[in-house]
Amino acid sequence: MPDFNPTRDVVVLFKGDSYPVAVDPVMQAGGWIGGQGVRWVDSPKDEFLVSYSTGLYGGFMLWGSNESSDQFIAYTEQQIKYGYGTFCAGGWLIQTRAFERYTYASRLIPPLVPITYVVGERLVFSLRGLWTNQDEWTLSGDPRAPNGYFCASVADIPRPNARGEFFMTLQTSI
Repeated sequence: MPDFNPTRDVVVLFKGDSYPVAVDPVMQAGGWIGGQGVRWVDSPKDEFLVSYSTGLYGGFMLWGSNESSDQFIAYTEQQIKYGYGTFCAGGWLIQTRAFERYTYASRLIPPLVPITYVVGERLVFSLRGLWTNQDEWTLSGDPRAPNGYFCASVADIPRPNARGEFFMTLQTSI
């Protein structure tokens, strides 16, 4: 793969469906990375509302809530301020930084152990809403286990860009 130096968390190689959605107060307070997995939640208003995924899928957020590309332009912090973002579903081919780099067990009890990804491998959302090949529901003892909600596959393993940031190429099927 040639060197690339994106200023966004997601690089779109093939576009699927996208929609404007409201983000819940928890996401507004915490922010999100582009590629963050989200799930649908009930809204007291007549709007589509999402929150961080905890393993369930609905889709992913196209842009992060405060990416470097949005600094010093009219869009700076507007997603958080107004509580809206761009939601993605369907078949996308993307490169993203929003994936788990370390195993669930090692995030709880160090030392950190890197996750190995393989081309063609199926992915789910982690308990933190990041792409992963681990079934964190089963590993955490979550009563919803096992997590069979596959929503993407690895098109290319994580690779660093010119700045040393790792991006993984995914084919989504949400």
